[in-house]
Amino acid sequence: MHCAESVEGIMSKRICVIGGGRWGGNHIRTLAELGNLGGFVEPVAARRSELGLAYPDAKTFESVEAALADGFDGFTIATPAETHFEIARQVIEAGRPVLVEKPLTLRSEDARSLVALARERGVPLMVGHVLLFHPAIGKIREMIDAGKVGRLQYVYSNRLNLGTIRKEENILWSFAPHDISIFQHLINREPLRVESRGGAFVQPGIHDTTMTVLTYPDNVVGHIFVSWLHPFKEHRLVVIGSKGMLSFEDSSAEKVVHFYEKGIDWVRGEPIPREGPTEVVKCEGRLPLSEELAYFVERVDGGAIEIANGEQGVAVMDILERATLSLLGKDDGASSIAGRSGELPFFVHPTSVVDENVTIGEGTKVWHFSHVQSGAVIGRDCSLGQNVNVGNNVRIGNHVKIQNNVSVYEGVELEDFVFCGPSMTFTNILDPRCKYPQRGGEHYKKTLVREGASIGANVTIVCGNTIGRHAFIAAGAVVTKDVPDYAMMVGVPARRDGWACECGERLGEVAGAATCGRCARRFEMRDGGLVEAT
Repeated sequence: MHCAESVEGIMSKRICVIGGGRWGGNHIRTLAELGNLGGFVEPVAARRSELGLAYPDAKTFESVEAALADGFDGFTIATPAETHFEIARQVIEAGRPVLVEKPLTLRSEDARSLVALARERGVPLMVGHVLLFHPAIGKIREMIDAGKVGRLQYVYSNRLNLGTIRKEENILWSFAPHDISIFQHLINREPLRVESRGGAFVQPGIHDTTMTVLTYPDNVVGHIFVSWLHPFKEHRLVVIGSKGMLSFEDSSAEKVVHFYEKGIDWVRGEPIPREGPTEVVKCEGRLPLSEELAYFVERVDGGAIEIANGEQGVAVMDILERATLSLLGKDDGASSIAGRSGELPFFVHPTSVVDENVTIGEGTKVWHFSHVQSGAVIGRDCSLGQNVNVGNNVRIGNHVKIQNNVSVYEGVELEDFVFCGPSMTFTNILDPRCKYPQRGGEHYKKTLVREGASIGANVTIVCGNTIGRHAFIAAGAVVTKDVPDYAMMVGVPARRDGWACECGERLGEVAGAATCGRCARRFEMRDGGLVEAT
């Protein structure tokens, strides 16, 4: 475990943080406190400006490419999980050390390819399993290695709370990665079986509580109980051995490890409980994120990463995926899921369902808890986020990106390069009545979204309308009529508020002609609409 005394030796290293959101902001703050913040990448201008004011000595970048050209000693990635693979690949190919927040990627195949690439390029790769750097976890590992508890028998972890309930992922994916990484760190073996059961009570199909049992070699057993539907907060880890027991409650104020000299002794052929004294083991008050980042910085010159390295990150993903398959009744807990879709030209996460008679193009990825219904045709290089539903007979073009919690109902067609923001809504019937159901395609009003259009978060598109090429629908708008090409639409009901270039740059109102300040495309007004000048 890293020691605070060594922090002075890492002052000269310059680390760039990719992502300035909530957790990325923690990276930036902590690296600044360590004296190792060189810069950060944040594409959102307002957030980039805010962080720039707070950390004036750090360089600011809008893109990863620009930051890679600056010669930083290392990078950390704290962006949405679906972006981890591509950004990490860029950094590794540039030969720069990188720490990627958990999960390393959203599928183990991609994670393995990153590990292989890092090994090929000789680049240090670390995964942000921050609890492995908690002083209490370090102390527990030290006591196990020293034989304090004897032969390891049983480990359990409870991570319980009331909320925050996610809509795009279940409790297993949200909470359990912490516990799986700790189990792997303490037991240092791969489980032979992974079995998971749970219940979904708040939202259909999204489990609120799960119990996962892991069976390791030498009859070591662990269980992980996670729930966001619980009357009180409990983050408890218990380790049972043949000579003693350890307990740590992270949600308590004391932050100490208790060692219980308790167990079962065999006396004249009878199992007799042993009730020995309880020892309170104090832990240093160092912050796990500070320890994790200091550990990474110390190794950007090529030092061996023994805690939370890429291979260990892949092992955690394998276990999580096996638990997911078991939870959904698709696996008996014993089989490996490595290479489950390597023979396919596209990727479908094991938690998703694809009906028969579906066409999916090469390079397309369908992420967690999504459903593609019969007759749907999806083009190449598309990305369907978590909890996406594609209805019967829907047509989706190439390079389309559909964010979390979107349903593309029958009657909707998306052309190439369409972007659908998180939780936006399509409709397909103008006068729905439960008492008088209107089933069948003849009742559906068609909606066409033309090439390159972008639809913001929480937008509603009333059916029967066409969204023009490269139109931009602002977050929260309600579209009730056809939208012209290049139109910038805002409000409820949506109204045009200027124009947008194909590249996304706002053009404002155009009187006669305009040139995009970003890509230099030229436009002119014709018959009340905007067209690209020839």
